[in-house]
Amino acid sequence: MTGHGEKLSRKKEAAIIALLSEPTIEKAAAKAGIAKPTLWRWLQIPEFQAAYREARREAVSQAIGALQRASAEAVEALRRIMNDTTAPATARVNAARSIIEFAIKGVEIEDILARLEALENESGNN
Repeated sequence: MTGHGEKLSRKKEAAIIALLSEPTIEKAAAKAGIAKPTLWRWLQIPEFQAAYREARREAVSQAIGALQRASAEAVEALRRIMNDTTAPATARVNAARSIIEFAIKGVEIEDILARLEALENESGNN
């Protein structure tokens, strides 16, 4: 492994990409063009672990962004179902309940974030 702050080799980068896209270490190793024991050994190296963890965080962050972009469409779908007088009553009630529950959770999260920010500001001023 290279020294602190240096980039991973192309093979190690390929291995991380394969680990993100393949369901097993064996398949990831094959996709990266390395032996399974080599990948297993790399997974024991702290720098490789850190790079893999960061790549996983980035993948999750991108997935969250995609969910957030689709959330307006999801709300609109719930709204359409809720207002569709030809839809079964259970579907309309479930859609309405979902809208209310998510709205309440959103307010709760905003309140928690505001309190956290106030605490951080207060502790920063002391």
